[in-house]
Amino acid sequence: MAYISGTFLFKKEGIFYFHRRVPVDLRQHYSSPRIAYSLRTRSRNVALARANAAAVKLDEYWFHLRSQDVELPGKHLLRHGLSRPAGEDAECVNNAALALSEAVLTYIRLKGQGRSKTFERAAHRACGYVIDVCGDKPLPAYTKADANAFRDALIERGLAGSSITRIFGTVRAVFNFAVAEEGLEVTSPFANVYYDRNAGVSERLSIPVGDIREVQKQCRELDDEMRWLVALVADTGMRIGEAAGLLREDIQRDTDGNWSVRITPHPWRTLKTDGSKRVVPLVGSAQWAAERIQAQASDSRYAFPRYNVTDKTNANSASAGLNKWLKAHAPEGATMHGFRHAMRDRLRAVECPADIADQIGGWQTEGVGQGYGDGYPLKVLAKWMCRATQ
Repeated sequence: MAYISGTFLFKKEGIFYFHRRVPVDLRQHYSSPRIAYSLRTRSRNVALARANAAAVKLDEYWFHLRSQDVELPGKHLLRHGLSRPAGEDAECVNNAALALSEAVLTYIRLKGQGRSKTFERAAHRACGYVIDVCGDKPLPAYTKADANAFRDALIERGLAGSSITRIFGTVRAVFNFAVAEEGLEVTSPFANVYYDRNAGVSERLSIPVGDIREVQKQCRELDDEMRWLVALVADTGMRIGEAAGLLREDIQRDTDGNWSVRITPHPWRTLKTDGSKRVVPLVGSAQWAAERIQAQASDSRYAFPRYNVTDKTNANSASAGLNKWLKAHAPEGATMHGFRHAMRDRLRAVECPADIADQIGGWQTEGVGQGYGDGYPLKVLAKWMCRATQ
C-alpha cells in the first residue's frame, strides 16, 4: 500500500483509494474512526480530483456537525438531541474489521488467480455500487436497511431483474468470503433481499427450423468469414464467444472424414463454466463452415481472425454485427443466441436423451453420477446431431 504525500490518497494494487481520519471530536457520529473507499480509477489526476471533491464535502459537513454541537441554552429540553454519544450498541461494531473496499481486494487476491479480467471488474463494479449508496463501512456495520437501499438504487438505475441478481450475487460472494476469511460471526444482510427478478428481462427466442434453413442458405451464398461463424453456431448451438475464439487447430477431421470442434479455454477467450469444455461433432452447416475455414490460406492461427485482432476475442463485436445481419433473415427479436435455444429444441424434437443434449451444449447436468467417466463418445453425439439437423 503506498500513500500519496500531501493528499487523501493511497494506492493499492494499482487502484487509488480515498482515506481520511475522522476528527476526534466528531467520532461519536461515525461507526469507524476513518473513511476509506475506492475511487475506482488508476489515473492519478482523476483520483486527485475525486479526492479533493470528497475532502471539500467532508469539511463542509463537519463544520455543520460542529455548529450543531455548540452549547445552546435549553438544549437539554430538546425532544431529540442533535448530538448523542455512542451507546453500547454502537460499540459492538468491530471497527477493526475489513471495510468493503478492502474485502474486494482480499477476494480478488485470493480467488482471482487465473480468472479473467471480467472477474475482477465485476467485483469492483458491484461493490463500488454498494459503497456509492451505503458508504465504505466495516463489514459488520452493514445492515438490512443498507441492503434494501442498495436494491432500491439499482432499481432506480433501470437495471433488469437479471442484472440486479448478478450484482447481488457478486456482492454476497465478496462479503461472505471476507467474513469467513476474517473469522467474523456476521450474517450477510445482502441475502434474501426481495425484488422482481423478471422485471425488464426479455425472453430469448428460439429460432424456428424454417428460418434456420433460410439463414444457412444465405450463409452459403455469401460465403465469407462472418457467415461461416453463423453457420458454425447454427448447427452446433455453441455460444458465439466460444465459436469466435476458436483456433484453426481446434477444428479437426479424423481419418474417416468426420469433423469435430474442441471447445477449450484459451488465454484470449475463457469459457462460461467448467462444463462448457467439450468436443462437439460438426454436421450440416457447421461441417460446411469447418471445411471453408480450413480451406483458406491464412497466416492466422485463429478460425475467425477479424474477431481476434487484440489479446482478447471481441465476442461483443461479433454478436452486434451478426445480430444486425440476422434481423433480415429471422423473426423479430431473434438473436445469435437463439440458435442455442433452437438446438436444444431440435434435440428434444428427435427425443435425444437429456444427458446427451447437455454434453453437446455444455449445459449443467444434474446428479453426482454425471461427473463420472468421460461422457458419450463422439459417434453417439454425432448420431443425435445428424437427426436433429436433418
